[in-house]
Amino acid sequence: MKTTRKLFSVLAFSLLASSVMAAVSPEEAAKLGTSLTPLGAERAGNADGSIPEWTGGLKTDAAPLKNGQLTDPFKNEQPNFVITAKNAEQYKDKLTAGQMAMLKRYPETYKIRVFPTHRTAAVPDAIYEAAKKSALNTELVSNGNGLGNFTESRFYAFPIPKNGLEIVWNHITRYRGENGRRNIVQATPQVDGSYNLVHFEDEAAYPSYMPDLDAERAENALLFFKQRVTAPSRLAGNVLLVHDSLDQVKEPRQAWIYNAGQRRVRRAPQVAYDGPGTASDGMRTTDNFDMFSGAPDRYDWKLIGKKEVFIPYNSFEISSSDLKYSDVIRAGHVNQDLARYELHRVWEIEATLKQGERNIYGKRRFYVDEDSWTIVQSELYDGRGQLWRVGEGHMVQYYQHKIPAFAFEALYDVISGRYIVNGMSNEEKPHEFGYRASARDFTPAALRNAGVR
Repeated sequence: MKTTRKLFSVLAFSLLASSVMAAVSPEEAAKLGTSLTPLGAERAGNADGSIPEWTGGLKTDAAPLKNGQLTDPFKNEQPNFVITAKNAEQYKDKLTAGQMAMLKRYPETYKIRVFPTHRTAAVPDAIYEAAKKSALNTELVSNGNGLGNFTESRFYAFPIPKNGLEIVWNHITRYRGENGRRNIVQATPQVDGSYNLVHFEDEAAYPSYMPDLDAERAENALLFFKQRVTAPSRLAGNVLLVHDSLDQVKEPRQAWIYNAGQRRVRRAPQVAYDGPGTASDGMRTTDNFDMFSGAPDRYDWKLIGKKEVFIPYNSFEISSSDLKYSDVIRAGHVNQDLARYELHRVWEIEATLKQGERNIYGKRRFYVDEDSWTIVQSELYDGRGQLWRVGEGHMVQYYQHKIPAFAFEALYDVISGRYIVNGMSNEEKPHEFGYRASARDFTPAALRNAGVR
């Protein structure tokens, strides 16, 4: 009897493993665009109507642009209510552990202003079609650390996910525009709120939109990223180049740094996993960028489930070009009088560091927006299991281009009382989407020219 049970368990596990690695059936894929949105979210609203039905997202003319910058389609709305440390218990079923920790850490200043929910996420029709191809064809390879049968679609690897690893791959492979350039700033405020700004010029390019990228190189390519520091003067001219692959076990991330002072290009293997983030004053790791980036291979990924959570969303007010950075940055956290939260459904996943692997975070918990497959909240625990850092990705829809993206990311150290905010562009020129990227511009040889001060 015991032998029979053992054989049954082995067989069941084997079948489960096979289903985890397989693409979905045509019958399941047919739900995309019907009962599910084209990206795999529940199209219907929730039972009490506080989350509405998805009806296509924001239109491209949702609000007029101001000097090329977004304006707020919801500027006349007022909060339904405000959550503070005093009334947090009343709403805790729709708050994350990280939000509860922030309310406890900053009881007088941290608040969550909850507005009506708008399901604004939308991408171009061609990307919806790509997501359906992914659902039918994409599989996990290399023990889940890479993607197979993905190069024809390239976006949203698993719009109908079966496990936590597939969900994090959706975040990694989400649509972020047809190549993009942006000028952004980063700050790491002290406990008293004092700060200095670091200015960056970022460029990101994708194989689908790089016509001169050779087919062999494109086969395993995920994205190409270049970041140039433009201020302060002591850092200006330093340039980072990153090549990310679909299977980072087969082909690990490649990174190079051009040091303007030394005028030399060097390989940068530290730009991965928990290596220090650029000019971050030790406040974030490389894989904290974009809420989570890089290879997922050092963690075991668990799907906890789906839930309704108040998340930072439609963050047009706090990212407005009418504001100065001094209006946004405050001691302890960003100005919560400007931050907007809405009730949305999220996928909750947990990553636990594998035995024998190394990362300063022993456990990570992520909350992934169902409509855009973007990580919008995170909780990062140290090796002792203590909550250390809380992440918030403030979402905005670049409606004129149909791109859901971050207005900025904030990562709060609830132990030290400091934080880092990255990606702000209130006082910068508009982001550029859809520029023609050349593979030649993302080579180590091109770094020296990019770093000329």
